[in-house]
Amino acid sequence: MKVTFLGTGTSQGIPMIACECQVCQSTDSRDKRLRVSIHVEQNGKSFIIDTGPDFRQQVLRAGIKRVDAIIYTHEHKDHTAGMDDVRGFNYVQKSSIPIYAQKNVIEQLKREFAYAFDENKYPGVPEIEVNEIQNKAFVIEGISFLPILVKHFFLDVFGYRIGDFTYITDANAISETELEKIKGSKVLFINALRKTRHVSHFTLEEALEIIQKIQPKKAYITHISHQMGFHSEVQKELPENVFLAYDGLEITI
Repeated sequence: MKVTFLGTGTSQGIPMIACECQVCQSTDSRDKRLRVSIHVEQNGKSFIIDTGPDFRQQVLRAGIKRVDAIIYTHEHKDHTAGMDDVRGFNYVQKSSIPIYAQKNVIEQLKREFAYAFDENKYPGVPEIEVNEIQNKAFVIEGISFLPILVKHFFLDVFGYRIGDFTYITDANAISETELEKIKGSKVLFINALRKTRHVSHFTLEEALEIIQKIQPKKAYITHISHQMGFHSEVQKELPENVFLAYDGLEITI
């Protein structure tokens, strides 16, 4: 299995105009982050988790030629806003794209992209197949996905365990029951927005506490804001088996 970090960043705290932040102006490519998303390849199949506003740019940059399914973590725009761009894959693959999401996420997508769900669709709109999921394992193209229910303040968000790795984003709390589902993962991807406390995201210290509980062979920090600091400096502060992820990083599991 190969996993590619398409984006490791966040909309949280990003100065949009006349940015003078030293991290934003860094010449280190690892400090340049698009919105968080990953690409999973296994047994010749291609899966995307979350289509944020940068989705088109990300798949072009990564050279992704096919998408067999899209799986959503939750309904926030920085994870869904790029869904319209599946139409390019519709055109190339000559087929619709299955999407998998909780009921509330599907309802949000229907509001935001109503034209893609119309009974009489305008030619060329995204063609998708909707699959509602709950907090239990499901299978896509022979690959098992196990949802991990986490809290993003008061919002329910799904992380996913796929074989030997688990992907968690947009979380600030994980119950003991859900932590048990993660244990045994060889690789853990987990969010940490910054070092100071946040209402709906783990801090770096809190993410490291989760990693300590799970004891994976390797862990990667994602969903990082510029407030975390420079990649090169933060990496020096981490345990030897924990890494600050960056856009374009490829992991073989």
